[in-house]
Amino acid sequence: MRIVVFGANGPTGRLLVEQALAEGHTVTAVTRDPARFPLEHPALTVAEAEVHDAAAVASVIAGADAALSALGVPYGRQPITVYSDGATNILAGMRATGVRRFACVSSSALDPAAGPHGGFFFERVLQPVIVNVFGKQLYADMRRMEAIVSASEVDWTIVRPSGLFDAPGVSEYDYAERYTPGAFTSRADLANVLLRQATEDDYARKIVAVSTSAGAPTVRELIVKEALGKK
Repeated sequence: MRIVVFGANGPTGRLLVEQALAEGHTVTAVTRDPARFPLEHPALTVAEAEVHDAAAVASVIAGADAALSALGVPYGRQPITVYSDGATNILAGMRATGVRRFACVSSSALDPAAGPHGGFFFERVLQPVIVNVFGKQLYADMRRMEAIVSASEVDWTIVRPSGLFDAPGVSEYDYAERYTPGAFTSRADLANVLLRQATEDDYARKIVAVSTSAGAPTVRELIVKEALGKK
């Protein structure tokens, strides 16, 4: 397939591009700074586009079979619009070019009522601090993104990982509509779920959760990572 990846130069985006190329897809990796993109492959095109630029976004989507968004930014005190602006412009570009399949990364933190993840202390004390203090601006924009995507007419899938961590490769993971019980998701597994959306439609127009058990960090390690804002 011909797949366009937004947020391609982020930790999850690079893994997504690598996995897509390994499976034989033709990939357009979208980044603000193509010179800094580290991957090369005969089936890879590295395109420059800023997701806030609607015309640039539409130009890189043209001809694709699916658009996948691994956009991510660190926590910050200033308002964040990368997720909502990105979704708005990607969806507009898809409408203009006739592309139907879209998947994007969100977070399980947006839906704590879906089910338990990390026990009472994590869910009632730590996670509210992460969501409402450290990540207040980020998660507010993720909510705006989800509303924009779910109201669209394309075949969308919103993918909600739990606490992200690095792992050497794709492992066994739980993957289901809205909720999985694990508190952690490796970026490799998240990338794999995103890639599956390009070739499958079982979860079209649905929100899915993904979590990893093998090699997951401790809750303490997760909190340190979240406080530092690593995405």
